[in-house]
Amino acid sequence: MQKNDVYKTIARASDEILYKDRKSKFFAQAFPVASEDEVKPIIEELRKKHHTANHVCYAWQLGIKDHSYRANDDGEPNNSAGMPIYGQIQSFDVTNVLITVTRIFGGTKLGVGGLIQAYRTAAQMALENTKIVERVIESQFKLQFEYPEMDKVMRTIKQKNLNIFSQKMEMDCELVISVRLSETEEVQQLFKEMQDVVVLAIE
Repeated sequence: MQKNDVYKTIARASDEILYKDRKSKFFAQAFPVASEDEVKPIIEELRKKHHTANHVCYAWQLGIKDHSYRANDDGEPNNSAGMPIYGQIQSFDVTNVLITVTRIFGGTKLGVGGLIQAYRTAAQMALENTKIVERVIESQFKLQFEYPEMDKVMRTIKQKNLNIFSQKMEMDCELVISVRLSETEEVQQLFKEMQDVVVLAIE
C-alpha cells in the first residue's frame, strides 16, 4: 500500500560542508523551513558570515501536497546554480527545506558546466550530511459532546491511539483530535455512529 500521507523533510539544519573546485570554495548547508519568510534572514546571515563571498545561491521547496519552490542563481550564469541545487531537493524527495551554497571565487572560471557540477555536488553533500525524516500528514477535526459521553469518547481515542490537540472539559466538552490523513474517514465514522457526539470539520 502506498503511503500517500507521509512526506520527507530534514530534522534539523546540517553542519556547513565545504566543496572545493579549482580554488573556488562552495560552502553548502541544508535548513528546515516552514515558510518563505524564513529564507531571507538565513541568506542575510550567510552573507554576513561569508562577507568575501561572491554568490549566495539557493533553492527551497515548501508544501506537502502542492509544492512551491524557488531557485536563485544570485548572479551566476542563468540556471547554473539554483536549479542544480533544486534538482538535489527533488532527487532526495524532501520538502520544507532550504539548501544554500555560498561561493568564494578562487580566480579560475569554471564555465557553466563546471558550475552546474559544483553546485549540484555541494547541495548533494549538504543533504547527505543531514538527518532526513519521514513525517505523517495529519488532519484535525472537532468533537462536541456532553460530559456524560466522555468515557465513551475517551475510550475510542485510546483504542485508536489518537492525539488530542486541544480540549475544553466542562459540561459541554470540546476536543480537537488529530489523526493520520489516511485514517480520517474511518475514525470520523466511529464518532459519528455515537449518539450525542457531534463531529465538525475544522475550517
